[in-house]
Amino acid sequence: MVSIMNVVGARPQFIKVGPVSRALAEAGVAEILVHTGQHYDVLMSDAIMEDVGLRSPDLNLGVRSDSHATQTAQMLEGLENAILEFRPDAVLTYGDTNSTLAAALAASKLGVFTAHVEAGLRSFNRSMPEELNRVATDHLSDLLLAPTKTALAHLQREGLERRSALVGDVMVDALLSIDLDRVELPGWATTGPFYVATVHRPANTDDPSRLAAILEALGSLDKPVHLLAHPRLRDRLEAYRMVTKGSLQVHEPLPYAKMLAVMRVSHGLLTDSGGLQKEAFILGVPCTTLREETEWPETLEGGWNVLAGSRLETLPKLAGRTPDPMRSSPFGDGKAAARIVEEVLRRIP
Repeated sequence: MVSIMNVVGARPQFIKVGPVSRALAEAGVAEILVHTGQHYDVLMSDAIMEDVGLRSPDLNLGVRSDSHATQTAQMLEGLENAILEFRPDAVLTYGDTNSTLAAALAASKLGVFTAHVEAGLRSFNRSMPEELNRVATDHLSDLLLAPTKTALAHLQREGLERRSALVGDVMVDALLSIDLDRVELPGWATTGPFYVATVHRPANTDDPSRLAAILEALGSLDKPVHLLAHPRLRDRLEAYRMVTKGSLQVHEPLPYAKMLAVMRVSHGLLTDSGGLQKEAFILGVPCTTLREETEWPETLEGGWNVLAGSRLETLPKLAGRTPDPMRSSPFGDGKAAARIVEEVLRRIP
């Protein structure tokens, strides 16, 4: 029997691997699920895996927060040992985290067929660790599974066309699998119009002046802003002794299904996350991205996403805009997981 190792470690990867895990089972493929431990907070890890119907990992490396070099090195050592122990026919790595890069590097060095799910994304900002991870992973991997035509075009321009395939976005599969009408909303999401926000990237959280400006801008909006605080953000708020003002309220992160349900009834999303931009677009929710660039340019169509970046003083106007009611479906039909499994099985030597 063919065996495939899925390597995950962060919230978005738990979401992406759920549909692929089910597709592997339907194809009669043995799955080895490895969790690096990159996200270990219960709300960012266990609760998400439960939400998407993911079973317990076969192995948890227990690598926690550290510098990029230390964290990636620990993952690389743990994943090399795991590959040698389980002897998979292929390794699947997801997205753009340190877990992504470590899996691709460990597998490729051991000569194991490596496939990258969500290949070809580019923000063209090399100061982002995620950009370095995704570029390196694409050039290390044997099979590049592109979610969109734009991503495929990036791979073609980099000379990677022969090992690339357009499969659609597996996060559409995950989103469509959730019955949002049955998800109970938190109390604060039932009391009237509101915005929902997340902030977690180092560029926005590690500079006290930048973080203070973001908090001030969020607090100036004309509706309550519910900021779901990633552990990184909570650490920085405490370290900088910052307090929220105006319309801004801070909450714990939400599990996957509840986050989707909250976004769907919100007036809009404000975020620096990549995945949430896309989920908002699919749900038809206006998104304002607190960055200068996006790896998902498709979301900018019709004003469904705008880049606030350095224009924080205009945040009330940006967040309150009305997008074009017509929008396309650039992320596929919700059958990406089956195509991913088909491509992997077809191309494994």
